[in-house]
Amino acid sequence: MTKALTVYAGREAARRIEREGWSPTLFDRLVGASGGAKWFILGHLDRLLFGDFLQRSDKPLDVLGSSIGTWRHACLAQDDPVDAIDRLEAGYLYQSYSSARPTPAEVSQVSRAILQDVLGPNGAAQIANHPRIRSHIVTARGRGPAGARSNTLLGTAMGTAALGNIASRRLLALHFQRVVFHSGPRPDTGLHFTDFDTRYSQLSAANTAQALHASGSIPFVLTGERDIPGAPGGQYWDGGIIDYHFDIAQMDSAGLLLYPHFSADIVPGWFDKFLPWRKTSLATLDKLVLLCPSAQFIASLPHAKIPDRSDFKTMAVQDRQHYWQTCIDRSRALAEEFHELLQSSDPLAGVCVLP
Repeated sequence: MTKALTVYAGREAARRIEREGWSPTLFDRLVGASGGAKWFILGHLDRLLFGDFLQRSDKPLDVLGSSIGTWRHACLAQDDPVDAIDRLEAGYLYQSYSSARPTPAEVSQVSRAILQDVLGPNGAAQIANHPRIRSHIVTARGRGPAGARSNTLLGTAMGTAALGNIASRRLLALHFQRVVFHSGPRPDTGLHFTDFDTRYSQLSAANTAQALHASGSIPFVLTGERDIPGAPGGQYWDGGIIDYHFDIAQMDSAGLLLYPHFSADIVPGWFDKFLPWRKTSLATLDKLVLLCPSAQFIASLPHAKIPDRSDFKTMAVQDRQHYWQTCIDRSRALAEEFHELLQSSDPLAGVCVLP
């Protein structure tokens, strides 16, 4: 029988899980990647993780995300995570526009409405003040032309950034600065980044929605956010520009790192997805636990792929929504298989232990 879920565990992660079982207290990091509609394939798994598994611990949990990854985490940090996921899923699934090529202003209007519904009247305050879930919302602050309102200047900046990134990922820092909006104390280890001239800004009920919207604002697709309260002035864009799947190797912690992801591929920044040599070697990540759909499961889906942003352009609205709903329904198998693993007498049954 084809397995829907693939579980990868680093050597240290496998040792601890074998010794202690699948205890949520083993984990002190949770990572969420950019990826837009790809998140649908993780919706039911998120419901199990956010509504049950991760709730069984009273230890602090640092959650780090960009774009849709941090929108998912915004559900975790609310009083009723599963209800918040239901709202996010419905809003994202049924979004629609006046044409096949909507303006950034229209897309931003729709995305802000989705976020407003997800957060409700109290969600922003719950995220900013959660006693245990320490949120870290990653954004990319534009520098020079990358922070301009002009599409011409922004286009020049993005092209220059892409070319520079081929030579060195460090050159992205000429165009974008990482700004992390965080709840709780400012990170001093593990999630304290030393690259991209990173700045940290405190989350509050007043700036959480803007930080979340900025983190998912793809240039030319959305308008981004400007001059977010409590943060350096300027234009804020999608955090995935710098941290698409994150540079996991630079995250150190005493506990394990849990990463529900869309695939087994991890590339640090958005421009790196075009550069195969930038892909992170999972074998170097001893404390990683990666949960992702199997290649066979993806191949069995309609169109042999998981949902993605290109579906807006290639499918009629009803066709897209039907396809996405089918993937959502089928993805229930990932949660069911992980639940079986949690109950198994062999905690490493079927787990791929990284060499």
